[in-house]
Amino acid sequence: MTNGTGKRSVVVIGGGYGGSAVAKALDEETDVVLVDPKDAFVHAAGSLRALVRPEWAENIFFPYDTLLKHGTVRRERAVAVDPGGVTLAGGERVAADYLVLASGSDYPFPAKTDTDLAGDALARIREAHRELEGAKRVLIAGAGPVGLELSGEIKAVWPEKHVIVTDPAGELLPGFLPEVRAELLRQLDALGVELRLSTGLTGEPPAAPGRLEPFTVTTGGGESIAADIWFRCYGVRSNGDYLADGRVAVRDAQGRVPVDERLNVVGHDRVYALGDLTDLAEAKMAGYAMQHAEVVAANILAQVRGEVPEAVYRPSPVPSALLPLGPGGGVGQVPTPDGPVLLSAEEVSAYKGKDLFTGRFAELFGVTR
Repeated sequence: MTNGTGKRSVVVIGGGYGGSAVAKALDEETDVVLVDPKDAFVHAAGSLRALVRPEWAENIFFPYDTLLKHGTVRRERAVAVDPGGVTLAGGERVAADYLVLASGSDYPFPAKTDTDLAGDALARIREAHRELEGAKRVLIAGAGPVGLELSGEIKAVWPEKHVIVTDPAGELLPGFLPEVRAELLRQLDALGVELRLSTGLTGEPPAAPGRLEPFTVTTGGGESIAADIWFRCYGVRSNGDYLADGRVAVRDAQGRVPVDERLNVVGHDRVYALGDLTDLAEAKMAGYAMQHAEVVAANILAQVRGEVPEAVYRPSPVPSALLPLGPGGGVGQVPTPDGPVLLSAEEVSAYKGKDLFTGRFAELFGVTR
């Protein structure tokens, strides 16, 4: 199928980190259609800083119209797929030689935006900033990387605010080096963040997240926590409703799609999946999604050229992360041939904390900032 261009056609569902990267990589040699309901790519890794520094918030939005030179971006929602194409919400079916399922996941605001329009998302960020600005006590429910990063961003702008982070788990970053956890605890303590592990809440606060509305909640141990505003930093949800009929894949209990080492959806040699939607045994992170995109693009290009697809992806047995705590703080762990190593606050800042990789995505989308 060539769609009149003489090129094989590829439909990529989802224009997040992996989807945008794979569409860009295939743009020269295939006829790419990128399907996403949003009017702009949202660089979610910058969303927490956008909340505390609204004058910087525009940096996390990149219009899709600069991504592809030859392909097409369809502002639509996929509602169904079959091995030969995708059906859009408006009823149109777009046929394809290859499919890439890259629809990612949802996460509570402010870590991810909850609207399809960049203008509305920006207004929502600025509104939440105004609410947060007036709060003296902030409760963050969830001590994973998102909750901890948010605590550091808040303290970097408002060191006087009392930030409380709760989590039912007993330790931070399970599976990471003890020295990574120790350094993270040291920095949180230095910032004045009150970390309450092994602390579950009996229910969510009565106020809506991100709203300045003082409340008191009770912990599982019977203690009370009072705060002026709270944020939910847990609850990832895979975006795969369009797979509900099972024609392409049967999802697991977490909504994830089974893939093989070439990132083919199991049972299909021309259907691929990448990023948060996959059942790969690794953390759901943008960096991994972009590595997946390289493998998927290499395999599709090999098939298009009549070659055997040989690129494989094997998750690292060692977890890695860069966890900023504001522009100048944070911890990291990266794999090396000799085993995982701790990255200092200075290294995390240099790699990620200062600009949160916005420069990298400006380059991907061909824009200057």
